Amino acid sequence: MLTLDLTAHTALVTGGSGELGRVICRTLAACGAAVAVHYRSGRERAETVVAEIAQAGGRACTVGGDVTQAADVARIRDEVTAALGAVDILVPNAVIQYKWTSVLDQDPADYESQFRSCVLQSVHLAKAFVPAMQAKGWGRFIAINTECTMQCWPNQSAYVAGKGGLDRMLRVLAKEVGRSGVTVNQVAPGWMISDKFRKPDHDPNANAYTEKVPLGHRGEDQDIADAVAFLASERARFITGVYLPVAGGNVMPGV
Repeated sequence: MLTLDLTAHTALVTGGSGELGRVICRTLAACGAAVAVHYRSGRERAETVVAEIAQAGGRACTVGGDVTQAADVARIRDEVTAALGAVDILVPNAVIQYKWTSVLDQDPADYESQFRSCVLQSVHLAKAFVPAMQAKGWGRFIAINTECTMQCWPNQSAYVAGKGGLDRMLRVLAKEVGRSGVTVNQVAPGWMISDKFRKPDHDPNANAYTEKVPLGHRGEDQDIADAVAFLASERARFITGVYLPVAGGNVMPGV
């Protein structure tokens, strides 16, 4: 039987206290990884995730900070290393939310914040964590992108610009660090079902979005977490530079 065994590894999930982040944290922990649950403002939520992991027999810690700031990222690295060991699975998942509107109406500051939260977050994380992965000869950098990067729909320009920049930067990083045993990949969710959509009186598939999805329904947050766990595992040891949509076929990269 195929298994995803991460028992010898330590993961950091930024935005680990959020809707998607906490599912990724729990899934990596279930595969055996020690997990650092990052938060910026949701400390209590992060502590809840850590408690859940501990109750299931896993190892985890919380770590706070602004991942758009190099000094905070360096401190995060030091705190996680002291608590759980050197990180060799890195999941940049945190993102800044903002008002979606047209290019002509979008505040230029929104483009700057998206660049910081998408591109600079991963640049800071790479500088802080990848050298130790290279020295070890093994590492996984798995960023959360979005199907929106391919769709380029109206009113999404700041978000798409940030995630598009992330995509290009990580493709370069994949080529730069591959020979040292570090893979760099991206998981691109569609409009997934998370806890906020799981209500007794709410049908998460009763909307126009599902009409466009070839599989005919929305995916679950667990689908994203499973893809991250796979890319973190030895089963994906020869996969790097990938932008992987987990969107039911709603976007399909061409060749």
